[in-house]
Amino acid sequence: MIDLHLHLDGSIDPGDMPRLAELSEAALPQVGEEELRSLLSVEPDCRNLGEYLEKFQLPLRVLQTGESMEFAVYRLLERLDGQGLCHAEIRFAPQLHLEKGMTQEEAVSAAASGLRRGIRDFRLSAGLILCCMRGERGRAENMETVAVAERFLGRGVCALDLAGNEAAYPTDRFSDVFHRAMEREIPLVIHAGEAAGADSVRTALELGAVRIGHGIHAASDEGVMEILRDRGIFLELCYSSNLQTRAVGSPEEYPLERFLGRGIRATVNTDNMTVSGTSLKREYLLLQERFGLGVEALKGLAINAADAAFVTEGQRTALKGRIEREFPQWLRAGGR
Repeated sequence: MIDLHLHLDGSIDPGDMPRLAELSEAALPQVGEEELRSLLSVEPDCRNLGEYLEKFQLPLRVLQTGESMEFAVYRLLERLDGQGLCHAEIRFAPQLHLEKGMTQEEAVSAAASGLRRGIRDFRLSAGLILCCMRGERGRAENMETVAVAERFLGRGVCALDLAGNEAAYPTDRFSDVFHRAMEREIPLVIHAGEAAGADSVRTALELGAVRIGHGIHAASDEGVMEILRDRGIFLELCYSSNLQTRAVGSPEEYPLERFLGRGIRATVNTDNMTVSGTSLKREYLLLQERFGLGVEALKGLAINAADAAFVTEGQRTALKGRIEREFPQWLRAGGR
């Protein structure tokens, strides 16, 4: 009932694409909704992370104005409320939304406006996580993201992330960005252990991450798993996405049981609802089928997400109470 790892651009409803294109003055392929959905979602035989990431090009094209950003966030919260979620943390990289003249601050301000309206109109709480980016973009863009995160912290923004190809651009290259964030007391979540090995998780922890995005390759290093357990670090696991990007070769290799057996606090997330063709309930049901987890074990993963969420203690208590009351019925309800 809580999705902590949810990318805005990877979770756009195909039915919203025409309106977003209009708001961004962008052209869409002249195809029907089902054909459009296929352009936004990976095929079952997706070969690697690079092929997966190609699916973000079209949604980014229609998220280039303040109006489109506000609409996209609001509509995503409406969908999540309809799916029975009680909290979500939506992430995006402000520097990827500047092609038509927006500044990073304007992009975040628009997203925060959509967030506020959604929280007002729907039965869930939510926050924004701003992503710095690995890649060829300059240090200045990432430092600006940190500055914008500081300005909006507590006004929609709840944390800072580092996303992108970690195998090609190791996390330690961005240590100055995260030192700056820590100086400003911005909570850190870092994508690690997805496209690179356990050492990337260790580096992310050294740089101050309190949650790890994915983190599945931590399972190959007992020392890293001990650190995760001893520090109470939360892993944002994304089962379907990890299989689609070939971060894990097969369902049999997925390390959920290893993490739980070591006392590591795993959470269940979608990553990209549209790109992966999934929902949070579907992810829970897939784990139930694959690992034979009972309702209480699955509810424990949901409670982990409440403990990991960037919320006040009062909000955390309320989220846990709602999970205790509603999780079994939510899981049993029709639809995936």
